[in-house]
Amino acid sequence: MQTGLLYNAVQTSGHLGWGTVAMSSPCNAACFPRVRRVAIFGGTHGNEMSGITLVNMWMKNGAEVQRNGVLTKPFITNPGAVEKCTRYIDTDLNRAFTPENLSTPSGDGLPYEVQRAKEINQLFGPKGSPDAYDVIFDLHNTTSNMGSTLILESSTDHFNLQMVHYIKKAAAPESCAVLLNEHPQLRYATTRSVSTHPVGLEVGPQPQGVLRSNIFESMRMIVKHALDFIELFNSGVEFPTCTVEAFRVHESVDYPRDTNGNITAMVHPRLQDCDWEPLNPGDPMFQTFDGWSIPYAGDGPVYPAFINEAAYYEKQQAFVATRRETLAAAAIRKASE
Repeated sequence: MQTGLLYNAVQTSGHLGWGTVAMSSPCNAACFPRVRRVAIFGGTHGNEMSGITLVNMWMKNGAEVQRNGVLTKPFITNPGAVEKCTRYIDTDLNRAFTPENLSTPSGDGLPYEVQRAKEINQLFGPKGSPDAYDVIFDLHNTTSNMGSTLILESSTDHFNLQMVHYIKKAAAPESCAVLLNEHPQLRYATTRSVSTHPVGLEVGPQPQGVLRSNIFESMRMIVKHALDFIELFNSGVEFPTCTVEAFRVHESVDYPRDTNGNITAMVHPRLQDCDWEPLNPGDPMFQTFDGWSIPYAGDGPVYPAFINEAAYYEKQQAFVATRRETLAAAAIRKASE
């Protein structure tokens, strides 16, 4: 296995020494079970082509994503939407994994994505149970200029925090932002939430229905780094305490609208394509159709993401305002078997 420059394994006194990572007594680290099953989802949205293409490629030849002692399953989650090259058929699959949907009886009258959610939950869950897959990577594209972004759903999942720390270091000098969504009103029931350790991956900018080689390769490399981390973890490597810079979801910002709900302004050119850059009070945020600027009026800087995302017009969202913070990850190691 190629692990890049991060961890250089040597044999010392019957134990592995791994550069900056060392084995230590069980009381010094949080213990997690061996990772046995990993799923890689593509096509949750049927017009986001990088994940669809990668998963189809790995379904034909999965050698690239196999790791010692781990079952890795590439899977197309929304084949109906993929066939039509549309985001979804009836409803957004990436919002469909609610307790109500997963517990509703199956039948011909269910929306297509709700039925798919139930099937995926049976294959890779059940959600919240000990039988669920250990890790699910859900691959997405965005039309926004976000680069590579890892999406987490918990600030206390130390396994995931350590994994994204590893990925960020391995991907350097390429940047890889971490978006954390624990907002009680803005978080949603994702496809990947079926697993114990859900990780979303957004890579852009890429238009819907289009495949760009640089975006494809960035996504492919991040998945490789993630699987390398899992193999290292399973081999007995302990990962020491670390910190992760993350962007926490703060609020959803809509476009200005008239009394009939029609959009009356666009993202300002000084904000367009500036994902992850600070938006300060007084900075131009929107531009009306007749050229007037509307400034940001918050009480402090925010860091916008998903700026002018095409798929979010229907969700009445111009961008997500985030706040930057540093998360602390405990040391982790594989639990004794």
